[in-house]
Amino acid sequence: MSGKKKVALLYGGRSVEHGVSVNSARNILEFIDKDRFEPLPIGISNSGQWFLTQTVTADIEQGKALGLLLDPKNAGLILLASGDRIKVDLIFPVLHGTNGEDGSIQGMIKAMELPMVGTGVLGSALSMNKVVAKRFLKEAGVPVSKYVAYRYYEKEKINFDEIEKSLKLPFMVKSASLGSSVGVSKVSKKSEFKKAVEEAFKYDDEVIFEEFITGREIECAIIGNYPVQASNPGEIVVKKKYDFYTFDAKYVDPDAVSIEVPAALDETSIKLIRETSVKAYETLRCEDFARVDLFLTKKGKVYVNEINTIPGFTNSSMFPMMWKERGISFTELISRIIDLASERYESGKRIERGYESALTY
Repeated sequence: MSGKKKVALLYGGRSVEHGVSVNSARNILEFIDKDRFEPLPIGISNSGQWFLTQTVTADIEQGKALGLLLDPKNAGLILLASGDRIKVDLIFPVLHGTNGEDGSIQGMIKAMELPMVGTGVLGSALSMNKVVAKRFLKEAGVPVSKYVAYRYYEKEKINFDEIEKSLKLPFMVKSASLGSSVGVSKVSKKSEFKKAVEEAFKYDDEVIFEEFITGREIECAIIGNYPVQASNPGEIVVKKKYDFYTFDAKYVDPDAVSIEVPAALDETSIKLIRETSVKAYETLRCEDFARVDLFLTKKGKVYVNEINTIPGFTNSSMFPMMWKERGISFTELISRIIDLASERYESGKRIERGYESALTY
């Protein structure tokens, strides 16, 4: 026996961030420590089917179709064609956005009683929905921007004049539970409002309108459980032709942004950003790792924009860059995250699943 831990890398998924997930998983497969781990790439197609693939690929459906063994005592995957069981020691979801970062896949893995990398059901769900996250952060005293939110059934109540009065122009319009700036628009005048609302509702049943914060785009990487460790902040400097950090600026246009790791900040700002990021991470019940996105104003005030519980691992992703600046290589970072997940899983075994009582059934 090799003694290597078999790690299932889940990638793709039914999400508008499907392609970003493929790129992230491709990097993890390349840099994972193959002396310690045996990676098993498992792609989820746009239609939701699971396939065992030879490598991380955009052609997911060329792999071998998989099914799930929903038996906690014998959990794992099966090849549908042969019925052969595939045993895995740990699942590493590299799924961004809907059905991957919102607690849904985490709940299924938890029910199978398999170790899993990353934030669990509660933290994933809290962090994914921008409205819920802001409410929890605000309650905990973590600074967030002003906002107004509406569900799809309230669409007819949405009024530009009321939102403008509350948030002032310009303001942001976002799908409440997406990432990578999909379903996001900046509204600077009334004529842009209707299209922005339609775009946001295209991808979600809830829309959030946020005050536009004029400030620097700051990110902070977090790893750990107890204790939690924060990186030095990094900065995203978006070129002037973009109104904000759009999907194209993030992933398509190589000249759209410049990335500064570490960000050129004074010690007071660094301390505030790191402390705020840790508090946000703990408030939203994040586990193992995450990336906190913030704004820093000219007056030195910090606002938490959102938390990404499965941050990108692409070549342009800030999360691995910020840890590299701290002397942690991509390979070591992946190993640390997997080890944290394994330790957390073992610690969780102390919790009782049954209860002795006089109840008959």
